[in-house]
Amino acid sequence: QVQLVESGGGSVQTGGSLRLSCEVSGVIYGRYCMGWFRQAPGKEREGVARIDRDGRISYADSVKGRFTISKDNAKNTLYLQMNSLKPDDTAMYYCAAVARFPFCGLGTDDFNYWGQGTQVTVSS
Repeated sequence: QVQLVESGGGSVQTGGSLRLSCEVSGVIYGRYCMGWFRQAPGKEREGVARIDRDGRISYADSVKGRFTISKDNAKNTLYLQMNSLKPDDTAMYYCAAVARFPFCGLGTDDFNYWGQGTQVTVSS
């Protein structure tokens, strides 16, 4: 059974940084398309960044230059380094996975495994 467990959320001030982690079990991790999503209160869940099995990366325009997605296949762990955080980044952040290649999208319908989420709050 596939399990994704996020950690690393918290509260920071504008301009601060956080590093999210997502531990994955139950799959051959390296073969998966992995992504980070977020959902703010009253808004739809949106894609933040994704990385395919070969390490190709895509970001949402709103986080380009500030967020970095990476993965450690040996540790079955996905990361999201978030710098220069803004109040608009406040949301529940989710890790997601799908066994698909070469297509690796950034839409919620592109993924079928989800973690429970970790809260990120950025104050002004």
